[in-house]
Amino acid sequence: MTSAAACRPSDVVITGLGTVNPLGGDVDSTWSVLRQSTCAIRPLEHDWVEAYDLPVRIGAPLAVDPADLLPPRQLRRLDRASQCALLAARQAWEQAGAPQLAAQRLAVSVSPGMGPVLSVMEAWDTLRDKGPRRVLPTAVPALMPNAPAAAVGIELGARGGIHAPVSACASGAEAIAHGADLIALGRADVVVAGGTDAALHPMTVAAFGAMRALSMRNTDPRTASRPFAPDRDGFVLGEGAGILVLERAEHAIARGARVMAVLAGSSVTADAYDVARPEPSGAEQERALRLALERASLASSAVGHVNAHATSTPAGDVVEAGVLTKVVPDAAVSATKSATGHLLGGAGGLEAVLTVMALHERWAPPTLLPAGVDPELTRLGLDVVGPRGRDLPALAAAASTSFGFGGHNVALVFTRE
Repeated sequence: MTSAAACRPSDVVITGLGTVNPLGGDVDSTWSVLRQSTCAIRPLEHDWVEAYDLPVRIGAPLAVDPADLLPPRQLRRLDRASQCALLAARQAWEQAGAPQLAAQRLAVSVSPGMGPVLSVMEAWDTLRDKGPRRVLPTAVPALMPNAPAAAVGIELGARGGIHAPVSACASGAEAIAHGADLIALGRADVVVAGGTDAALHPMTVAAFGAMRALSMRNTDPRTASRPFAPDRDGFVLGEGAGILVLERAEHAIARGARVMAVLAGSSVTADAYDVARPEPSGAEQERALRLALERASLASSAVGHVNAHATSTPAGDVVEAGVLTKVVPDAAVSATKSATGHLLGGAGGLEAVLTVMALHERWAPPTLLPAGVDPELTRLGLDVVGPRGRDLPALAAAASTSFGFGGHNVALVFTRE
């Protein structure tokens, strides 16, 4: 925990964390099973796997059922992605002490990567099978891309702005960076920020499979997500949300809040290269990380840990490894998607939560390595944290990187003070 007195009044600090994801239904349970090197990936039990004879039959569903945690009215009105965001935001808000402030000084920045896919497909199924009179009037507010942010903002009464910057798998991280900007620009004192997605549906599984983006290791799901491994063959689709409460340090100090970390720097860049493939040189990924460090006033050598985007794709992992070894060569690198799967827009939010926890606990989460690290990446000097995690007793600064289809690059840098 960071001492509030050590923060500068203008700092953006973290005062609350929340998540629902494949490993756990809150931060404590998630961290506990992650420390046990648990993998959440398993065979999908949905009827549609057999009905559509899908070639990919594994995924990382939520560890909890929103139906057990939300009232029927919200379950009916909210897409599953919005349900995840709302549950994670409630946890983060409670941990932050439910800050009392003018509604006009509270903002929300919560993004999906895919959007409320399940509601879109459900509305289409209803139209096709039952006709237009049976399509519910709640379909439109459920399927809007800003629906998760709106659900959180309405519940909290955030009148300082409700934002949903969508940038594919970088969405959650970009939403956090945008939230920090809102505070830095003086537009808000508190921002609830993060990402969410719940896109486990036969259409998305089939589409990602057709792109050859998903792992085909159906017979060995717990070792299917293999970031940085020599035989990696794609990511595993997961679902969930990660939410942080960002706060102006001066505001947090005045109300006696517990400060968990400082969001010292953030940056957003774009490849402008291809709709799916990363630009091979990694130049804009590198620029994002260097800009975030510059804004944090940190030398590269200060970063002791990185929670990497590391999706387990052949091309993406190589580009990112080259960037990390060039910019932060002394960092211990964790690839937590090996345990959680890929939450798409929720990934950046969850991984930001895990990066803050790594700083707080001074412990780097594991990368599950059934086949070891690709020798090509080892030769670059990439220091991958092994399957038991690693103590980092002197850890003072850590980063989280996120990249999305369309060439979106986001880097977040956190410090203990």
